[in-house]
Amino acid sequence: RMIFSRTAEYVIRAFVYLALQPKDRFIMIRRIAEDEGIPEIHLGKILQQFVRAGLLKSRKGPTGGFALRRRATDIRLIDIVTQTDGALEYQRCALGLAQCSNDRPCSIHDKWTVLRSGILEYLEGNTVAGLAKALRTKRAFLKTAARKPTPKNAKGRPGHKTKRLTVPPGN
Repeated sequence: RMIFSRTAEYVIRAFVYLALQPKDRFIMIRRIAEDEGIPEIHLGKILQQFVRAGLLKSRKGPTGGFALRRRATDIRLIDIVTQTDGALEYQRCALGLAQCSNDRPCSIHDKWTVLRSGILEYLEGNTVAGLAKALRTKRAFLKTAARKPTPKNAKGRPGHKTKRLTVPPGN
């Protein structure tokens, strides 16, 4: 794994999905899983952990599903990642050595320490609301870009217009 587990990735995607829904609207696990391409059984088990942790609420029945318990602006990415991967995951040696510290560093200790600090700063400083806003903006841009007409070339086909170059006689 690169930065955090696949499980944390799934949960972040599910939280962003829920943040894009109307407030207090419960979304069925099947719909989240299908729309986000996440295994449904896996996602249902994971999200229950977040219900117990107080970040999500759930309701059974035909109008049930999951919804954010707290405002998306109050849910930091670090809250999700530490719930799935554990807080100590970012304290361990990147090479997996049991004895790695400033006093007994591994070969990549100094660079990993800087990188780890940057990752933790990002996770602590960004919220589900921020990711949802960025996704909404990107989708709007892509939708607008898709509607723009494609320029036609000299033969009337999509593409860039081409200018015909004329060479003066005698050259």
